[in-house]
Amino acid sequence: MKKAYIFDMDGVIYDSEPIHARAKKQVLAEYGIDISAERLATFVGRSSRDFYGTMVEENPACGASWQELAKKKHDLYRKLLTEDRSIQAIPGVRELLERIKAAGYLIGLGSSSTMEMINLVLNRFDLKKYFSVVVSGDELPRSKPDPLIFLTVAEKLGVAPSECIVIDDAGAGVAAAKAAGMYCIGYDNPNSGPQNLSGADMIVGSHYDIIVV
Repeated sequence: MKKAYIFDMDGVIYDSEPIHARAKKQVLAEYGIDISAERLATFVGRSSRDFYGTMVEENPACGASWQELAKKKHDLYRKLLTEDRSIQAIPGVRELLERIKAAGYLIGLGSSSTMEMINLVLNRFDLKKYFSVVVSGDELPRSKPDPLIFLTVAEKLGVAPSECIVIDDAGAGVAAAKAAGMYCIGYDNPNSGPQNLSGADMIVGSHYDIIVV
């Protein structure tokens, strides 16, 4: 019997990837690093440490640490998210959270974003009240596709992994959910780039397609 839903944030709660891509490309360009949209898409759902650590390792001549790059991108991203009022929650996500809550399920969030960014997003869209547990992968030693983040959410919720349903838009997130032994709904978000969601138990193109029973 399923007892909990665990949401990813970026690309599931709000359409983050176009903003992330813009900020990442701008910061990397300042250090002479060019990255294609296709390469960026392979890092969707993975932590800043993972992404910028790889960039620094591949481009040692940039002369920056991954922490420096991550901070610059974070500051720019935060500015964009705070000032661009056209950015909204993904259609149907609030209604989905309401349906899940009304059905009596626990709700958790497992995001690779920093806790500061998670709080900014949830407060911006007035969604924090729905989540009993929030875990930032940035504070964990391993990021998606490792299952640690989802296992940590389940443990904090007090439920078994087999009792959880994960909603994630990235291939890394789907892989993490399945490695954790959880049921996974892949949200096919066109703005998240080409993602391999084939490992998901179900793939949907809209939050309205998710039936809560």
